[in-house]
Amino acid sequence: MRTSIATVSLSGALTEKLTAAARAGFDGVEIFENDLLASPLTPEEVRARCADLGLSIDLYQPMRDIEAVPAEEFRRNLRRAEHKFRLMERLGADTVLVCSSVSPLAEDDDALAAFQLRRLAELAEGFGIRVAYEALAWGRHVSTYDHAWRIVEAADHPALGTCLDSFHILARGSDPKGIEDIPGEKIFFLQLADAPLMAMDVLQWSRHYRCFPGQGGFDVAGLVGHVMRAGYEGPLSLEVFNDVFRQAEAGPTAVDALRSLLVLQESVGLTEPPAPVVPTGVAFAELVTPDVEPLSEILEALGFARTARHRSKPVDLWQQGEARLLLNTGPAARRDGTQLAAVGLESPDPAGAARRAEALLAPVLPRRRASEDAPLDAVAAPDGTELFFCATDRPELPSWTGDFEPVAHKSPVGEKSPVGQKSPVAHESPVAGGVHRIDHLALTQPWHQFDEAALFHHSVLGLGAHESVDVADPYGLLRSRAVTNADGSVRIALGVGAAPSADEGGRAQHIALATDDIVTAARRFRDAGGHLLPIPANYYDDLAAKYELADGELEAYRELGILYDRDAGGAFRHCYTETIGRLFFELVQRDAGHRGYGAQNAPVRLAAQHVRRPVR
Repeated sequence: MRTSIATVSLSGALTEKLTAAARAGFDGVEIFENDLLASPLTPEEVRARCADLGLSIDLYQPMRDIEAVPAEEFRRNLRRAEHKFRLMERLGADTVLVCSSVSPLAEDDDALAAFQLRRLAELAEGFGIRVAYEALAWGRHVSTYDHAWRIVEAADHPALGTCLDSFHILARGSDPKGIEDIPGEKIFFLQLADAPLMAMDVLQWSRHYRCFPGQGGFDVAGLVGHVMRAGYEGPLSLEVFNDVFRQAEAGPTAVDALRSLLVLQESVGLTEPPAPVVPTGVAFAELVTPDVEPLSEILEALGFARTARHRSKPVDLWQQGEARLLLNTGPAARRDGTQLAAVGLESPDPAGAARRAEALLAPVLPRRRASEDAPLDAVAAPDGTELFFCATDRPELPSWTGDFEPVAHKSPVGEKSPVGQKSPVAHESPVAGGVHRIDHLALTQPWHQFDEAALFHHSVLGLGAHESVDVADPYGLLRSRAVTNADGSVRIALGVGAAPSADEGGRAQHIALATDDIVTAARRFRDAGGHLLPIPANYYDDLAAKYELADGELEAYRELGILYDRDAGGAFRHCYTETIGRLFFELVQRDAGHRGYGAQNAPVRLAAQHVRRPVR
């Protein structure tokens, strides 16, 4: 179906909004009146700009407080409407949105409302314009879509129809099934928005917290299904009032917006893009660093060994058990310090995963590689993290491991492995207290891309999105939302500050490493010269009050800075290394049934990290 977006959904001047919508791939726009009023362009120039960009003007909005008013007030309303209709002629827009009245002058009289809307439609028809009447969720007398439709039906004019808005319908808890009783040709326009489920004034909810479909808690797809069964043939249009979107760069926001519509159309069976290919594990995490020494010291203390070197790039492979880390010291590493730059995801079908990503507008990354290097498809996540789709050491597909040549190394128990005797990714059976695999990755998102990141990882990668969690930082609230595959072999925790922050770019990311014995792992790390994050004694006094732990357990946790959490699925034990640049490591011992990430301990960890500055 055709896609459209209201200019109010994007930041910037009108010309910036139009350019962003066109570049993202939208077919049309709704021109929000305030955007036109603030533009130096004439309506004719806006019309020409849209035509040059390949955009239709699908709606002009809003026209407010028109109906069910005293005669003299309605006369003034018709005068105002005639002026707007002449402007729409110049603009080239043929449909106007009329919102149900919130005026204190409006009367609770459906017959009067129908009569005056018919008069308005007669006037509009003379200009070749249609009137789409919408029930605002906070309308003075008309606040539900079925009430608005009854008035439109009673008015009975071909130039008058209804506009359905998913927010106004779902925020009030109205049953959208009744939409199927409205003739499709009388549904003049469909506006879509999602929103998080919140208990607050509906007007404030609408004006500040709407989001794109799939980013909130509404069943927008179910509503669209009812609209399609009614016979609607117009565009799917987004009208999203959101404080974050109004401050974020228009281009990426427009791409995120269109992606949400592509996923929505897929969910209701309107399109069939390539199916999701859910990753089955983490092949590697790639770290970039301008100085390998402090990072290699931490990895050695954690029990990792440098096992291979890329044949043509300054990239080393470090591994322990099934956990593989790539250390990249190339030119890109010199700009922003040590950080997590890329993730390799094991995929049953790497080519299919790439096709899915490209179909949903994920930017495919060009990759410089030698002719003998394995062809790896990579896309960029919203935060810039590169995601590679991998098939590690599967004979039927090229493997990234073929680009690495083994080097002599010491195994975790200290014996030397000769060059060439093993595959670059072969791993010894982990020793007790060793690292088995990557438990999860924690990726800090730009403040304005948190919802976009969750939708991206869910729609493009097929990962399930969990509920968002608020975490108290000493200097504000942080939000975290995990996305995982079904068996937990891929876990990514997306985090963001609750508001724009000057140090947002400096917030650390981390890699959580799974072990079967965290006390042994932490002691081994400390004894090898590693520095664990100190945890205040007050935390352990509280821990003793909350849980009955085994003899000596609390003392060991206190000694090593180990944090503890428990739920119905079991226990979760974890501790942290010092931070280097924008990166630190977490050691995790997770009972099989535990699905959390230690959220209740996060405030303690964050406070401790504010005290301990990064190494460099």
